[in-house]
Amino acid sequence: MDQRSLEQIRKRKRDDDDELFFFILPALYLYLKNTEKTKRHSSITYGIRKVRRLLNGHLKDCLTAFRMEPEIFRWIASYLRTEGLISDSDTIKVEEKLAFFLYMLSHNASYEDLQVAFQYSASTFHDYLNEFFDVVPILASCFLRPRHIDGPHPKIANDDRFFPYFENCLGAIDGSHVPVTRSPQLQAPWRNRKGSLSQNVMLACDFDLNVTFISCGWEGSATDARVLSSALLNGFNVPNGKIYLVDGGYANTQHFLAPYRGVRYHLKEWGHGHHAPQNYMELFNHRHAVARNHIERLIGILKKQFSILNVGTFHSITNQVKIPAAAAVFHNIIKLQDGDEEWLEDQEDNIDPAVFVDLPNGDGENIQENHLHENHVLGNQLRDHIAFQMWNDYIA
Repeated sequence: MDQRSLEQIRKRKRDDDDELFFFILPALYLYLKNTEKTKRHSSITYGIRKVRRLLNGHLKDCLTAFRMEPEIFRWIASYLRTEGLISDSDTIKVEEKLAFFLYMLSHNASYEDLQVAFQYSASTFHDYLNEFFDVVPILASCFLRPRHIDGPHPKIANDDRFFPYFENCLGAIDGSHVPVTRSPQLQAPWRNRKGSLSQNVMLACDFDLNVTFISCGWEGSATDARVLSSALLNGFNVPNGKIYLVDGGYANTQHFLAPYRGVRYHLKEWGHGHHAPQNYMELFNHRHAVARNHIERLIGILKKQFSILNVGTFHSITNQVKIPAAAAVFHNIIKLQDGDEEWLEDQEDNIDPAVFVDLPNGDGENIQENHLHENHVLGNQLRDHIAFQMWNDYIA
């Protein structure tokens, strides 16, 4: 082959290589572009900057996100740090961890929701939410207890409908169902009489709407009376001579004063157009209902404040049963720090009410016989004594 022919072959090969290069390069670029992962969490400072914006920005933003004023948020963060309950990590401060937990309670936020809101990984939220759940029992022991008041509560002492009849009354008690989620094979005991899954939570409150005791974790099939019986064996104590007001789902005893059964009771039965009390039992039931309404108001505030109490969650059952106690702790701290809760009245729920779980509303007349039976006679004597005194003063 002559020199000219060799040169022509070499030229065609160079041209072919050039064409191949210009074909491969764009294809390689498109491949690399399409397969490159977008970084989801763009900055480790995003979360703390967002928390600061919420705390330092418009008050309504902080209330909506955390259900409390900025100064109360900061007080809680300082308390947690000072008491050694929650500590700063290398990159995440106590304030951020508190923000994660409050945001979760306020919005039933999943790990995905928290990643969008605060730009950390799911594992980060898993670790720090569990850290908070672990200290809920400690916080409950500190903040959910009766406040010492010498003599009758002012709301009793200064109202002649209640004084001296309820002068030894510490507050009111009721049960409230809170939704839970369980795997199908474990659902049976958690299924309440409405067919949904819940835990039956017992709450006691004083006349300032502070939670003074809470019992969480009983399955939704348990009656209010059964939960109370368990609470009495596990730390709930009523001093001698003192009483709590309860509804018809509880036995009437010398410590737990229930209304007369078969007699009109609920406040709606005493509204405009209804007859005034006709006898000592009706008068007692009416005033009992007005005073006991404090616990119903409290439960309504809690479920409005922390809408997670109306829906099922993604947490383990060990943590699910701590959610009502956590909500009660923050509620009490807000009141302790003179926080405003009236803003909730006109506030839309953070969670769509359409997804709220259908739950029982009290036990009604479903009383379970238990070891309190021996106290029924003393309870009935006490109730009659109060009712007769109340009626005699009323008709005098």
